[in-house]
Amino acid sequence: MTEIKPKHVTMFAGKGGVGKTTCAGATALHYALMGETTLIISTDPTPSLSHIFEIKSKQKPVKVLDNLFLAELGLTEVKQMWDRKFGREVYEVFSSFVSVKYAEFVDFMSSILPGLSDEFMVDYIKELSLGSDYEHIVWDTAPLGQTLGLLETPTMLREHLKPAPRIYSRLKLGAETRRPVLAILKGWEKLSGQDMEFLRDDVRFVLVTIAEALAVEQLDSILTEMNRYGFKAEQLTINNVIKEIGNSTFLKSKADQQKQYLELLYGKYSHLQIVEIPLFPHEIKGVDRLRLVETQLFPRK
Repeated sequence: MTEIKPKHVTMFAGKGGVGKTTCAGATALHYALMGETTLIISTDPTPSLSHIFEIKSKQKPVKVLDNLFLAELGLTEVKQMWDRKFGREVYEVFSSFVSVKYAEFVDFMSSILPGLSDEFMVDYIKELSLGSDYEHIVWDTAPLGQTLGLLETPTMLREHLKPAPRIYSRLKLGAETRRPVLAILKGWEKLSGQDMEFLRDDVRFVLVTIAEALAVEQLDSILTEMNRYGFKAEQLTINNVIKEIGNSTFLKSKADQQKQYLELLYGKYSHLQIVEIPLFPHEIKGVDRLRLVETQLFPRK
């Protein structure tokens, strides 16, 4: 019998503003409280993990508490890491066809070309997961558009680079490595394939939504795109569900509105593990309040 390898990388996805980062933070806190050395990492261009955990330090990663570390990787860090690992070789492909200076090329690839920084982060997190420093990695991804860009990246790169004349590609050598451009390109495509395999086989996907029309509609598009690439979500977290109404006519009206979307979500996604997070009367900020969310995500038996 084949041993099932545990998935110790959890990736959170969903549209912006649904509480994805809060759920990711509470999940990372859970694993840390269980005694697992955990890294929570954000690649969102406008990260909020430090705000939620009330961390002022700019160190990356920074220790939040015992067993829990946090890293927010913005465009600058991603560009530097991408440059160190891939920049020169990929530059050899593009500089064979167009005249561009290396510094301009790096800026273009890491900030203008959609999704490339996300593709690199897949590779970066894959390497982190193969190391022994962290027992669990929680990845708070960018909002909807960037997340779908991540899923589209390998296909996009292949389609953009295929038109290069094959004879020219075989004969043209990189200025520095002296390797045929086609060989460099094939290596890059192989890396993309390995990263996609990592996402399919070694990552646990958790979707976060709220019981509102736009969020539910966008959830469909995320799952459709995931299915297209063979990615399977395991859990659907519905955030900000109104549980206590009291004498508030406003809350009653909102709860009635949510009810129809909750029924839709439970009916349509019954194959997923569905977890509800109640609407709290205060901002979720700091470890103590994150623990309130953690107890909802991981109820004690």
